[in-house]
Amino acid sequence: MRQKILLVDGMALLFRGFYATSFRGNFMYTSSGVPTNGVYQFLRYLLNAVDTFQPTHVICCWDMGSKTFRTDLYENYKANRGAPPEELIPQFDLVKEVVDAFNMPNIGLENFEADDCIGTLARTYAETDSVLILTGDHDILQLVDEHIQVAIMKKGQGNYEVFNVDNFYEKKGIHPYQMVDLKGLMGDSADNYPGVKGIGEKTALKLLQEHETIDQLLENLDTLPKGIQTKVRDNLDMLQLSRTLAEIKCDVPVACPLDDARWQYDKPTVEAKFMELEFTRLTKLI
Repeated sequence: MRQKILLVDGMALLFRGFYATSFRGNFMYTSSGVPTNGVYQFLRYLLNAVDTFQPTHVICCWDMGSKTFRTDLYENYKANRGAPPEELIPQFDLVKEVVDAFNMPNIGLENFEADDCIGTLARTYAETDSVLILTGDHDILQLVDEHIQVAIMKKGQGNYEVFNVDNFYEKKGIHPYQMVDLKGLMGDSADNYPGVKGIGEKTALKLLQEHETIDQLLENLDTLPKGIQTKVRDNLDMLQLSRTLAEIKCDVPVACPLDDARWQYDKPTVEAKFMELEFTRLTKLI
């Protein structure tokens, strides 16, 4: 019997929760002046997902700063992102304290992104169990596999689009393993790498549907329309670099024994943390 492991993209939930509430100016502060809106909404997302998907184990993965091996490869990687709002900064440590209160592992590794930790753990656990990744980030779709599903958070509380091997092609028009090459061709404006200038998602999809991979496309470059040939030849280095930046590393040195991640918590410990943060309305969810 396969156990069901929920891997949570912590930053995706925290940022989503922060902006979902702060755009209305609803920052929420404790009586001692600590901002808590991102943590509060993070918890609502997390507890809703646990209630919806009923995992046996839950692990939360985190980015560990803006410098990673990807910024070493390409200094403009994610360079378009400004500093986080000052109300969010104290919530980075606070949210991990809350995760600790649930006796849930916080996993992160210097020089790598949360995605790399998620990818490594997902591949490991999928050998014997079922994995569900909770995120708002479509980059993680490349990890979809026989025993790995991805739940993308949609607008509003409790709305998810779940991707698995059975529905992926119908939804995306390509297979999960082609997502890396898709990003190599079209780039990623959110992560600030260009791919091949002049090739957007529509063209990139068509090229991969016809040639399957970037390598096969390059082997048959002479058969492509002249305009595409020129764009690819002019941007060959960036095509290869973008593909490297897009690929989630699934062999980073992280591990978490499943016994440490079982979804079982001490209710008084969680309630005490909630009271400290003045989350009185959340106590009914545990």
